[in-house]
Amino acid sequence: MFNKNKYLQNTCRLIAVILLLASGLAGAQKLSRAAPFPEASEELYGIGSGGKLYVFGGLAPGWKPKGLVYEYDPAKDAWTKKKNMPIASHHLALAEMNGKIYVFGGFKYPDSGPAAWQPMDNVFEYDPAADTWKPLAPLPTRRGSPNAVVANGKIHVIGGAGFHPNSKETAVHPARPHRSLGTHEVYDPASNSWETKQAMPTARNHAAAGFVAGKIYVIGGRIGSAFITRASNTDIVEVYDVAADQWGDLKAPMPTPRSASAWGVHKGLIYVAGGEQRTSEFQRTFRAVEAYNPANNRWTALPPMEFPRHGLAGDIINGKFHLVSGDAASGGAPGTHIDSDVHEVIDLEAK
Repeated sequence: MFNKNKYLQNTCRLIAVILLLASGLAGAQKLSRAAPFPEASEELYGIGSGGKLYVFGGLAPGWKPKGLVYEYDPAKDAWTKKKNMPIASHHLALAEMNGKIYVFGGFKYPDSGPAAWQPMDNVFEYDPAADTWKPLAPLPTRRGSPNAVVANGKIHVIGGAGFHPNSKETAVHPARPHRSLGTHEVYDPASNSWETKQAMPTARNHAAAGFVAGKIYVIGGRIGSAFITRASNTDIVEVYDVAADQWGDLKAPMPTPRSASAWGVHKGLIYVAGGEQRTSEFQRTFRAVEAYNPANNRWTALPPMEFPRHGLAGDIINGKFHLVSGDAASGGAPGTHIDSDVHEVIDLEAK
């Protein structure tokens, strides 16, 4: 015989267990503060190497690139300033292989004319141990804000923003014609050479990306312009099979459509944090931290950052997601930049 009261009690117990488990999962990631970034800035990019975090780039008012390089040692909770980039640039792409850091493209300040973002084809190798720079074979396609992903001993440089075919433009600007790119070029450090692969179906810039189980995932980003004032964010997740040179079906969309975020890969999950958005009604930066699991094609929301930011540097080192500096205001808000020195750390393995 059906016992309504007992059914309700059991249902309540089940709900309580589910909520407890959910809170346990959410609480498994511990958020803390680390040493603040010495030169607060936006448009920074981070990469881990040898158990340390390296931060590159930076953009000053008036679109003046800083060309910063800093090393963070988690064991000492201390920052060390390193030799500046050979060409001061912003919106670059980073990759790390065998103890060397590779810097691809980006934008620089024009050699002449009004302030704008000039796409670059420069490629450099940075040796953290020696604090030295070496120029490499240039990108076949000039662009800023692409993604660089290491896969099977080569580096895939995907997407970004640059010029229309046969364009006579020399730089990109909100009022000057330019476009997002689906361009996909692969660099081989062993031969210092490039080859072209199948283009990404959805041309975009300011995206997140990661390599998991033989496939590259490109997540979110900006469609249309390089500038948030003229672009639309996307939640699209596209996957590229490296062995087959083939882009596959769309995956589960990112819950928070955004661009200019930080990201990293840890134990088969791709983590995305922060970012910005602008619509006809509002503009904002995000605290959101979300993780994508390619194995089951699902997203999980993590506890958010304390401080919303876009253009922040980030990577995961020894199970800890470092989120460094960035701008608390959307890049489309003139004169309202709020560069932060905040350095938050999410312990992804906390019990």
